[in-house]
Formats: sequence, C-alpha cells, structure tokens
Amino acid sequence: MSASDTALIVIDVQQSFPHRPYWDVADVPRYLERQQALIDGAVAEGIPVIQIFHVEDEVAFSKESGNIRTLDGITINPTRIFEKGRHSAMVGTGLDVWLTSNGIRNLIISGIRTEQCCETTTRHASDLGFKVTYVAEATLTFPMIDANGVTHSPADIRAHTAMVLKDRFARIATVEEALGARKLAA
Repeated sequence: MSASDTALIVIDVQQSFPHRPYWDVADVPRYLERQQALIDGAVAEGIPVIQIFHVEDEVAFSKESGNIRTLDGITINPTRIFEKGRHSAMVGTGLDVWLTSNGIRNLIISGIRTEQCCETTTRHASDLGFKVTYVAEATLTFPMIDANGVTHSPADIRAHTAMVLKDRFARIATVEEALGARKLAA
C-alpha cells in the first residue's frame, strides 16, 4: 500500500448531527481526537483525504439548514468533496469512478455513524474490489435500543461493527496501524 494508491474517506463528519435528537456528546472528545489524528496522519503521508457529506431533504441534512459543513472540532482541507443521499458513499456520487481513475485501490474508512454509513460504505467498497481498512476508533455513533429494549453503547456498537467487517470486508485497524501499514508495505 502506498500513498499513491490509498485514500482516506471521511464520511458524514458534519454539523448536521448535533441537531439530531440522538446526539450524545459522551464519545465526541475521543472521536474528535482520533479522527483528527487520522486526517493529520494521512495528510503528512501524502494520502488524499476525501470528505463525504450526507445531503437530503430532512431538515438537519438539507443544504438550506446550513449544517452541511465540517463538524466543529475537526480541521480538514479535503482533496475532494462528494455529496451522497444514501448510506453508501459509493451510490450515485461518482466516488468509485474518481477513485479508480486516480489509481486508488486502498481505502481507509472513518466518520459518522459507525454502523450505518461507515459500515455500509465499507461493505460496498469491498464488493467493488477495493481493499478496505476500517478504523473503528475514528468512527462515531450513539447509544441504540434494540427490539428487546436493550440499550447498546457506542463502544458495543463499534465492537460489533468491527467484528462483522473483520476479514470479510475490511482489515480492522487503529489510527496508527492504518497509517503504519502503508509504511510497512511501501
């Protein structure tokens, strides 16, 4: 894996989320630190940083809301920006075409929400033939209640998502492992 064939995908790290009723700040500081470390590390290594924004008619995610901008606390100067209206960043955005035309075959996935857009994009990218590294610690999600009324913590959701993606759809890595693997393979 080299910088020339790798891209960091930063999914839905946008100001829309603090306007949702499920927004929970408990994990936000840890997430912001890990996401920023991944962005900064990618930039230092010459890895293109692709920012994805979710845009739809729902108020918090509409362009008119003013929330389609980077989440406060993150500094990013993306190589490219794509907008999506589905869970997967690969659907209807042209992202896959851009990646392929730029010789990118390896993706590092991060962003918001762990079990939704990040996981879905990971599965879709893998099915399209991309080699994916999923950085669970650089994803953010919120407590969820299952059909039996059991509340699952963000840590539980991240662990479950990593478990179902591991070795089927992605390599699971920390920020340092995701960036270090590129150095080792060069």
